[in-house]
Amino acid sequence: MISKHDILNLFGDNVRKHRRLLDISQEELANRADLHRTYIGMIERAEKNITLVNMDKIANALKVNIEDLLKN
Repeated sequence: MISKHDILNLFGDNVRKHRRLLDISQEELANRADLHRTYIGMIERAEKNITLVNMDKIANALKVNIEDLLKN
């Protein structure tokens, strides 16, 4: 079974990867997702347990499916 920490790390790493592919800052991603910029940093560092609603906001801002942010 995958741990909570592993899931948060995987999600955060994938958010960072897709954000960098779009060549946008954390602040720009936050603006696109209607979230605070420090929240995006905490997500990327696996410091925050994200809600499904915010996962959807981030996925939409990155123009990917939520599933893409949970893939190894």
